[in-house]
Amino acid sequence: MSKIIIAGIGPGSKEDITPAVLEAVGKADAIVGYKYYFQFIEPYVKEGCECIDTGMKKERERAEQAFQLAEQGKTVVVISSGDAGLYGMAPLVYEMAKAQCSNVEISVLPGISAFQKAASLLGAPIGHDVCIISLSDLMTPWALIEKRIKAAAIGDFVTAIYNPKSHGRYWQLYRLVEIFLQEGRSPETPVGYVRQAGREEQEVKLTTLGQFDPEDIDMFTVVLIGNSQSYIADGKFITPRGYYREQSQEDVKPGQSIMMESFRTILSEMKHPDVPKWRLWPLLHAIHTTVDFGMEECLWMDERATEIIYNKVKDGTLKHIVTDVTMAASGIRKGALERLGIQVHCYINDTRSKQTADEKGITRSQACMQLAAEEYPEALYVVGNAPTALFEICDLVRKGKMRPDGIIAAPVGFVHVCESKHAVKTLKQIPKIIIEGRKGGSNLAATLCNAILTFNDAEQLKPGRDL
Repeated sequence: MSKIIIAGIGPGSKEDITPAVLEAVGKADAIVGYKYYFQFIEPYVKEGCECIDTGMKKERERAEQAFQLAEQGKTVVVISSGDAGLYGMAPLVYEMAKAQCSNVEISVLPGISAFQKAASLLGAPIGHDVCIISLSDLMTPWALIEKRIKAAAIGDFVTAIYNPKSHGRYWQLYRLVEIFLQEGRSPETPVGYVRQAGREEQEVKLTTLGQFDPEDIDMFTVVLIGNSQSYIADGKFITPRGYYREQSQEDVKPGQSIMMESFRTILSEMKHPDVPKWRLWPLLHAIHTTVDFGMEECLWMDERATEIIYNKVKDGTLKHIVTDVTMAASGIRKGALERLGIQVHCYINDTRSKQTADEKGITRSQACMQLAAEEYPEALYVVGNAPTALFEICDLVRKGKMRPDGIIAAPVGFVHVCESKHAVKTLKQIPKIIIEGRKGGSNLAATLCNAILTFNDAEQLKPGRDL
């Protein structure tokens, strides 16, 4: 019976050829393939088998010859390196059968692909979701390839790169690296590459995205780029599946578990996750609260502000927090306040603030800050509503009537909001966290405060302990 078997012979060593492929090669009446590949199967070819080898880029000719031989009643094996279905001969043979309305029986025998072999040599880099991209634009327009590269980077896939470079294609791999970095992949992301995987000339190398040199790559190389969770340990490239994370969370309550998963999701989707922990921790809280990745652009902080204010909490010098409105006060976690022995004060409903506001012709928020300055001049001041409160803080500081341990400035609105935030930046000696522009709100101010109170959980990325 006329038959074509499309067989993947693996990356190049006899140990990586499957028994099914060896059996098919040994029984074939004819074998068709690229001439370079015959060296890997020659010992298994039976006597009298017709072997037809062709040069590179002769895929259509090989497929046509396979059909001609099969229609003579022969069993034909078409060989491809790696897996025949992955950038191999299998799709072409099926397409040709359809175009010719051929009745030849066709089957495919899978093989170990080059990226799988490379992965095994590097460690365990493809332990989670992976995509494969060829940089060859012979069959696919570069514009489409670039879209796929961007999607892989944004989707945080472990990415295997085939056909990374040739004599005529030297710049494409540089562009891929540029896109990955532009889309937020850290320069510390592991990159592994293997040349001639499974063959005598095999070379295995490990580096990072920031240090990766495309000039060290040729057409016989497979490149693997990690995702945001990948790491290098003891010279091995590892992408965790999550088993140890699950084990380490056995003592975590459901609410905290959800928040931790949310933070991991946010981290994977951020454009610039590779920022210092003192910035990353409040930024994750801000995005989690607002579902607004624009926080990456509008969160402004003094150098190490989170760390500096938290150290005052840690050493016991910061014992009071003042908010401009009760909503901001209610959003600060009670468990954290009790654990740290901190009190929150809000004067908005204090009869003295109304009396002061009426007597002086100022807003209630301004009056609140004046009262707070008399009782808690060194508190952490958290403003999530009124720009006039921020202006009053600035005035009181400049007059020497208060010296806050820190300021969180997140008033929201359209009138004098931006100006109040510009004003508070002039307080150079006070650590500040500011939501620039019109955005803000009491919930945002409170979550930034919570980020400070839990800064010691930032290293393990373990938010929500006080939920």
